[in-house]
Amino acid sequence: MEDIDLEQRKPFPVDRDGRKVKTGADQPDEGRKIGCCEKFQESVSKWMLPEDSRSKYLERANCCPPPIFIILISIVELAVFIYYAVWKPQKQWVTLDDGIWNSPLTYKPERRQEAWRFISYMFVHAGVEHIIGNLVMQLILGIPLELVHKGFEVGMVYLAGVVAGSLSSSIFDPLSALVGASGGVYALIGGYFMNAVVNFREMIPLLGVFRILAIVIFVGVDFGFAFYRRFVNDDAGMKVSFVAHFGGIVAGMTIGYVFFSDYNKKLLKDPRFWMCIVGFVVFLLFAILFNIFLTPAS
Repeated sequence: MEDIDLEQRKPFPVDRDGRKVKTGADQPDEGRKIGCCEKFQESVSKWMLPEDSRSKYLERANCCPPPIFIILISIVELAVFIYYAVWKPQKQWVTLDDGIWNSPLTYKPERRQEAWRFISYMFVHAGVEHIIGNLVMQLILGIPLELVHKGFEVGMVYLAGVVAGSLSSSIFDPLSALVGASGGVYALIGGYFMNAVVNFREMIPLLGVFRILAIVIFVGVDFGFAFYRRFVNDDAGMKVSFVAHFGGIVAGMTIGYVFFSDYNKKLLKDPRFWMCIVGFVVFLLFAILFNIFLTPAS
């Protein structure tokens, strides 16, 4: 048996009392201090994901890259609002009038042949309360959703809500104009709401109840204001449709639910995904034909 030279071996790290000192490798994960980013990611996982998906999310979660899509779209919407509020002549900038109605971005039924208006209307808002409400809601929901599901999924749901909102308005309220990003915002709300309801048992109960109540209250109040602006308010000017809210939330509760419920799964293998795609394409074709041949708008 080979002799061991004890003097050549590295000594065990010991303290002054002779006890072995624990190294970094011996420290359990629970003893490690959690950084601000990790705490934020843990909170996001509790708000956005059922319990069986949180550990997988936390394993690969990081704050880089940041939620670029929702931040960029919010900056562009705010910049367009400031442009029309400051540089375009207005009677008042709290509630914009001539500037947005004459904008090439606003959806107007008599200019529906300019197809970009079915999407570009999301950049134009009718007043301070309109832009603030949309920005606050889409940032509160959009940033956590994009951290979990990334920009592509959130962007597809948001834009699906925008398109569904304008097409729905052109069919069910064909003589009204359309401004604002409510279709996209309501798509995020609809997708998040469906996940909160379907996965209610797997999420923290108190947070689940709070989420559902908060969404119901917000949607109820916002729909109330939308109905008032459309049917009760007698201010002169073009009437703004509220149907985009319905179109957006339906898109969110279908397409958004499928995208947001397929965390860590292959979306293309989910039959619900293809059902939503087919349904959206059928609706798109019907809306195009309606706007060409059947619409009462001149």
